[in-house]
Amino acid sequence: MGSEKREFIWLSGLLFLNILVLSTADVLYYEFFLQESQFTKLCSTKSILTVNGSFPGPEIRVRRGDTVFVNVHNQGNHAVSLKWEGVKGSIDGSNELIQPGRNFTYKIELKDEIGTLWWHATSAWAAATVHGALVISPAANEDYPFPAPTSDQTIILGQWFRQALTEGDKTIAPGRADAYTINGDPGEIYGCSNDTTFEMQVDYEGLYLVRVINAVANETMVFGVASHSFTIVGQNGAYTKRSFTNSLTLAPAQVVDVLLCANVNVGHYYITARPSSGTYITNGILRYLTTSS
Repeated sequence: MGSEKREFIWLSGLLFLNILVLSTADVLYYEFFLQESQFTKLCSTKSILTVNGSFPGPEIRVRRGDTVFVNVHNQGNHAVSLKWEGVKGSIDGSNELIQPGRNFTYKIELKDEIGTLWWHATSAWAAATVHGALVISPAANEDYPFPAPTSDQTIILGQWFRQALTEGDKTIAPGRADAYTINGDPGEIYGCSNDTTFEMQVDYEGLYLVRVINAVANETMVFGVASHSFTIVGQNGAYTKRSFTNSLTLAPAQVVDVLLCANVNVGHYYITARPSSGTYITNGILRYLTTSS
């Protein structure tokens, strides 16, 4: 990706327009620390494997065509490797297993990916808590192929287990979740007063690019915002033909980018996510900070 330099060249008596592409791609560096961290949800505290002490893990933000180096330090108790879902460019170390006490640097060379992808641990037990978004914005000289959003918001649909997640069989998911989460928050319906609820704040008539990632293993998730509709503009790291819907149905590991127009003028609205099997539900809040005059 890059800007264009145009030169006119005489060749055999004819005038040609020569277009040279000047690279504007950047090289970015991230430091990931795999470590055990204490989290309290569903009225109990347990230790989980995290990246940089957060659940979900840190968000990587780049532009189309950038190169990213991610240095992963394994301070946990088990060997871990990371998978970069949907990346079509080259990845140095895509199969590297990082042993406890060691580090490894992934080199990710992006090509034409655009929109939203995500990363996660390759083993099923670790992926429940070790995952995060890879947000790819247009290159510096590019525009969105749809109205420019006021802002953007990443939403990761996840799961929470009361039992400790141990290494076990790395190819098997931990089983049915005890709760589902929106950006790590289980919401207010599980009966624990200490549980937090995700809140997305918007301004009236703002246009928001919402990046929805289904990080729930083996569950198709249904996502929606009460009284609001979506315009789908991208999926799995690529733009798509625009379509309209009142809710999203996301297969495991699927990513959908949508535009949400904040055109309702009263208070706050529930954000909901549930498995298509109908078991459990989680909620967040869409809250208007300003209203129409």
